[in-house]
Amino acid sequence: MTPHADARNVHRANLIGSLWMMAAMVAFSFEDAFVKAVSETHPVGQVLIVFGLGGTLLFAVIARIQKKSLLNPDVLSRAMGIRVVFEVIGRLFYVLALALTPLSSTTAILQATPIIVVLGAAILFGEKVGWRRWGAILIGLIGVLIILRPTTDSFSALSLLAVIGTIGFAGRDLASRAAPVSLSTSLLGFYGFVAIILAGVLFSIWDGKAFIWFDGKSVFFFLGAVLMGAFAYSALMKAMRSGDVSAVTPFRYMRLLFGIALGMTLFGEEPDMMMMIGCGIVVLSGLFILWRGKVTAQPVAPR
Repeated sequence: MTPHADARNVHRANLIGSLWMMAAMVAFSFEDAFVKAVSETHPVGQVLIVFGLGGTLLFAVIARIQKKSLLNPDVLSRAMGIRVVFEVIGRLFYVLALALTPLSSTTAILQATPIIVVLGAAILFGEKVGWRRWGAILIGLIGVLIILRPTTDSFSALSLLAVIGTIGFAGRDLASRAAPVSLSTSLLGFYGFVAIILAGVLFSIWDGKAFIWFDGKSVFFFLGAVLMGAFAYSALMKAMRSGDVSAVTPFRYMRLLFGIALGMTLFGEEPDMMMMIGCGIVVLSGLFILWRGKVTAQPVAPR
């Protein structure tokens, strides 16, 4: 195969991966909107349990079709245990943030996840991070502070729920890197949704609120959240396996655009200028970190 043909194939793979990533981000945004909508009428613990049950069933069917055993002994590995803990933290606090704070600001804070992942990889896995990326990490975290505005009258302590949820998701992603390779995407998805059920049970015990019977609208919201969540997860995996990571990962930030648009359209939210500035700083910092990671990974040409 000629170099020109190789380049064409890489370009095609990156294009397909980018389209899958965009589809995943659209689906994740609608999942968030469905969860927020149903959380307005049902206790958060109930939302987590029903959402987790739906996703668990769906991924169990997928694993069955793929002839994957759900009782893989590697599920009991230390990395998977850590992953479940962070999944519980991330899902619980992110859903609380969706229920109690604007969708647009919750989505904005979530965009700091790649920045925190790079920070965690440097600290935990000893990955080399040069001063430029350290600077971008610091600037990105400043962007989060601009979104939160902790020193102003507009600050709400409830916005910290999204921060804790973001840290949980970053921890989950880091633990996923250390998870045994024998665990397929469907198994990771299955046990990820099992963790959501666990989060719902624990919060329900603490919250003490009685569950509310479903009506037609809430059933629609629950089904929408489960289907969108499962599709988004699958599309994300396809994206990461179709093209170069550095080519498809930047399209993660499209979730911010869709999240803000849905927040304004469905929930009447009005993001202000400071929030938009903070979003821009977080996104640009994340993109720079990805770019620098690609540059530093390239071999140096011989002189």
